Amino acid sequence: MAAAEEEDLQPPRLPDLFETSKQLVDELEVATEPSSSQRIQDKVSKGLELLKTAAEMLSQLDLFSANEDLEEIASTDLKYLMLPAFQGAFTLKQVNPSKRLDHLQWARQHFLDYLTQCQHYHVAEFELPKTKTSSAEDNHAAFSMAHPSLIAMASQRQAKIERYKQKKEVEQRLSALKSAVESGEADDERVREYYLLHLRRWVGISLEEIESIDQEITILRGKDSFKQATSHSSREDGTPMKPFILTRNAAQAKVFGAGYPSLASMTVTEWYEQHWKFGALPDQGIAKQTSGMMGREEGVTLLVPYFLAITFGPSIVP
Repeated sequence: MAAAEEEDLQPPRLPDLFETSKQLVDELEVATEPSSSQRIQDKVSKGLELLKTAAEMLSQLDLFSANEDLEEIASTDLKYLMLPAFQGAFTLKQVNPSKRLDHLQWARQHFLDYLTQCQHYHVAEFELPKTKTSSAEDNHAAFSMAHPSLIAMASQRQAKIERYKQKKEVEQRLSALKSAVESGEADDERVREYYLLHLRRWVGISLEEIESIDQEITILRGKDSFKQATSHSSREDGTPMKPFILTRNAAQAKVFGAGYPSLASMTVTEWYEQHWKFGALPDQGIAKQTSGMMGREEGVTLLVPYFLAITFGPSIVP
């Protein structure tokens, strides 16, 4: 009982941290559930926590040095070079729309760190992606996406085909070596080959992920720029537009007027009520009634010609 408690209190070992993290990565690769599911996000959080601890332990152990070559690294230690790539894979799986741009940038940096490390040790032959440092490069990338050259498209297509072929060859060889290495029956040479193949496989994955990340970052920043421009434009154009009238010919333009000098400023009913209030109604055309008073609705009907004559001129009054 006491021995079991002591084992639980012991800090995790680096090999255990790596194996658990790798198992989680493999599970995420073949998972059919959406990334937003709670089960997937729990694995992502656990993987990031394990890898953070593993990276700290790796730094303390100082297993790798910039002054050594790949041949000087022990075969069983080669696998720890994959930690940054695993961190990039887990970071990319995080789901939070408000922090998506940050997650993309962190994942890109992890993949770039891994590729830089592999290029230093000459794990594989590849061209290191450029580091994006300014919005001007985003604008250039957006222009390149919108207007790709035929030469660049052909080059990218050929590179993807080559990476796909290499990936398939590596996976076939890994499948043949996996059982012997995991069971401990493989010799040092086959163990070394097994981990070098894993490193090369993740080189291809990292290059593809960085390419996808750059495209998504360009799209997200383009959306933010468009929203800011739209918001700024709406604040500047706060003054409402004046109404206008479209006319078919010059005759209508003379009646309605280009600057609306002849456009009515009130309805017939409003004009009639105003004149009724001040006792300024004319007697022409209004029938006398014995009561001395006239219904307001009849007055409106009889005064329409008079109102049109005043407002638009006598030419349109029948």
